[in-house]
Amino acid sequence: MTGVPPRLDDWLNKEAVAEDDITAFPLTALAATFDREEAAATRHLVPPLWHWLYFLPVSPLAETGEDGHPARGGFLPPVPLPRRMWAGGRLTFHAPLKVGERATRTSTIVNIDDKTGRSGRLVFVTVQHTIEADGELKIDEEHDIVYRDAPQPGATDTSKPARAPDRETWSRRIDADAVMLFRYSALTFNSHRIHYDFPYVTQVEGYPGLIVHGPLIATLLLDLVRREQPDASVQSFAFRAQRPTFAGQPFTVCGTPSADGKTIELWAKDHEGYLTMRATATLA
Repeated sequence: MTGVPPRLDDWLNKEAVAEDDITAFPLTALAATFDREEAAATRHLVPPLWHWLYFLPVSPLAETGEDGHPARGGFLPPVPLPRRMWAGGRLTFHAPLKVGERATRTSTIVNIDDKTGRSGRLVFVTVQHTIEADGELKIDEEHDIVYRDAPQPGATDTSKPARAPDRETWSRRIDADAVMLFRYSALTFNSHRIHYDFPYVTQVEGYPGLIVHGPLIATLLLDLVRREQPDASVQSFAFRAQRPTFAGQPFTVCGTPSADGKTIELWAKDHEGYLTMRATATLA
């Protein structure tokens, strides 16, 4: 052992393969969490983004970090920054996953970007996922993870958040309390403490409250499309988190279709009207 820390670039092109059985219970449980009844004709199909209920990383407790996530330096690079969150992603849906299928996900680290922003050092890691079942390509996905510095003692965020658009055609208020966050954490086997451990998220990571999962908000954005246009088929989806959303404060998911109805602009806003996530869905 030389004691020389590994270079983050050493993780580029690292690959991991996972297999999973597409079972019905996670779909039933998330539908209940969203207070919706899936139509009988589509109950055997995995709705867009609900594939995040599968291929879950199951790490022993002894191999978790202080933040509750799997310890760094396995598949993901050992970024030496304390905060990590889901920053966004881009997906193409080729065909729906079906209950009863055995699916394979191949994951590859395709980019690591180390930069400095107003809040300090930022490292963005992009993971490419390809999901197949029965020899058929189902989903292509690029998943962006951001690692950030901890806030300096006494530091205040002086950046001005962006106001959300006010031209929505559709909207739905979401009351994301600790119970919803618990359910989503359990369904995705996500033990990141920012979603359930109030002392940790406020005293260690410096946030004012429990943080609503980025993928949960993204899923609720596409769920809005499915509620408003239940027969629509989503071909692609891209989203980017803008700022954290905190539990205990209602937020709103919004959408506006284009003139031809093929593209839907989507966004989420917090209880103060600030933009928290921006997304675009393209219909087949």
